[in-house]
Amino acid sequence: MEGETFLWLIRHAAVAGVPGTIHAADARADLGDHATLAALRRRLPADVAGYASPSRRTVETARALGLEPELVSEFGEQDFGDWTGHRHDELAATGGEAYARVWRDPAHGRPPNGESFADQVARVRLGLAQIGAGSAALVVHSGTIRATLCIALDLTPEAALRFVIDPLSLTRIDRLAGGWRVVSVNQRVA
Repeated sequence: MEGETFLWLIRHAAVAGVPGTIHAADARADLGDHATLAALRRRLPADVAGYASPSRRTVETARALGLEPELVSEFGEQDFGDWTGHRHDELAATGGEAYARVWRDPAHGRPPNGESFADQVARVRLGLAQIGAGSAALVVHSGTIRATLCIALDLTPEAALRFVIDPLSLTRIDRLAGGWRVVSVNQRVA
């Protein structure tokens, strides 16, 4: 990939749903935080290209930021397989050893019919390869941003899971000719 790429990674707005749920791709975004959305919109460069995962909440957030994003399936949230649509407290109570095993090694554990965070990192790497030079806003998920940090900083997946990525936060990363530069992580811009 030729040229430098300046990434504005924005986590989607909070999900309009039951907290603690592993939300499906069709979960809606709660776009009520108009002040933060406006502040984020002002932070984006005028010539920024927009990208998002195909999830409803990322697309809705991107559009609220004035973007018409190109959808990149590799930027989707970690696939929790059979656990999607269920609450963590419910799964902890009924999931038995399978649930406990995944959380003993959250970087490599795979939910039934799902993927591990390490799998997500490999997928996100393929998505980042599709982003050309210039400024790009990626409206994505917390796991996608952690995966990007994992790639940029040459971290283990275990280490990358330590980052906190809040809804409507901004993470700035640049892909330069000589490597990556992390400008900021989980910045609140209200």
